[in-house]
Amino acid sequence: MYEQLRVLYAVGPENIIEAYKYWSQCQDAPSQVSVTYSSQFYEVCNALDAKGYAIAQSNKKEFLQDGRFILEHRPVPFSKAPGLLYHLGQLGYGFQLLASAIRFRANVVVASTGTTHWFVWSVLCWMGVKVIPSLHCVLWRKYASQRLGEEWGLKLSRNFFATECHAILAVSPDIAEQVSQLTAGQHRPIRIFLPSFRRAYFTSIAPSDAKRSPFRVLFAGRIEADKGVFDLLEIAKLFAIEGRQDILFDVCGKGSALESLRISAKEANIDNLFICHGYCSRLQMQKMFSHSHVFIVPTRTEFEEGFNRVVAEAILSGRPVVTSAVCPALVYVQDAVVEVPPNDVAAYGNALLKLYGDPEFYEQKRQACLKVQEQFYDISQSWGVGIKSILQDVLARCE
Repeated sequence: MYEQLRVLYAVGPENIIEAYKYWSQCQDAPSQVSVTYSSQFYEVCNALDAKGYAIAQSNKKEFLQDGRFILEHRPVPFSKAPGLLYHLGQLGYGFQLLASAIRFRANVVVASTGTTHWFVWSVLCWMGVKVIPSLHCVLWRKYASQRLGEEWGLKLSRNFFATECHAILAVSPDIAEQVSQLTAGQHRPIRIFLPSFRRAYFTSIAPSDAKRSPFRVLFAGRIEADKGVFDLLEIAKLFAIEGRQDILFDVCGKGSALESLRISAKEANIDNLFICHGYCSRLQMQKMFSHSHVFIVPTRTEFEEGFNRVVAEAILSGRPVVTSAVCPALVYVQDAVVEVPPNDVAAYGNALLKLYGDPEFYEQKRQACLKVQEQFYDISQSWGVGIKSILQDVLARCE
């Protein structure tokens, strides 16, 4: 029997310290549109009188201890290195997390996607720690062959998902299906969750007006090649060649490809139609949402996509989305989406032209947005409620 839950929460790149400071003041972090998973973790620990130790990946070391919580930002070795060196960095970071869990005397670990190879967590399972994987991305790319390191990592992780972990959280049925494929249908219980949003944030966003010119296409997210930003630039170039001045692209976010994307747009002489805004705050994003007509999520097949929260943000803003099945969020919002083949620049462009040139089609998709919004406000489907239920089960089994 546990005297008290001691939960280590390992996450990817998230500013968990900023989120904690705002959570402790009953506020949401201004850098995020959705409710952060870390703030939901703090809420659950508080409700269950649990001690929490959250560790997030970051380029800069940072540490905070306050009351029941220990919070840490920790760099990952060789995170940008190729091949074997990358995997060694993942293993090294994983062993650091294991050591932290042991020192903390954790009896539960919640491990998010991307923290280390999944099989590393088996060590804690063998020691009696209840490990709960939180799957935010697909286990493997749906439309690309697995690299050798990825293939072996999954093979070594099969038993972890099949028999060793306590329960599994997954952000979409697509991801749950991959767990089932990996384990031949024999796996620990899976609970599906959705990203959570505040209704109040979206009430101030102006309804879209299909007649307003120019027609604005919004991309929001990390500015990286595998997120499809250069495909987006190619679409803008094609429109410019056709003499179109009535479709404008707003690109919001930061990333390693931001500067080269800006330079490429300027060299193509379309930087007046393809605008890279860089990082935008929650308030700035509200304005971008209000100005937009449609969102685009052109993630490429080489990226292991998760539930791209921008898809939900588009739906809650009443804007149709153009994307492909690379994004595992489609099952929730299919009627409000224009789905195109992955990596198909021409198809993305044609979908945008269809939404722009066919008001009836645009209105059909916009109305579909309104019909699928409520699920993202439903707290019962949130990550926080899911992890709380699993932790309550842990407590019940230990009585």
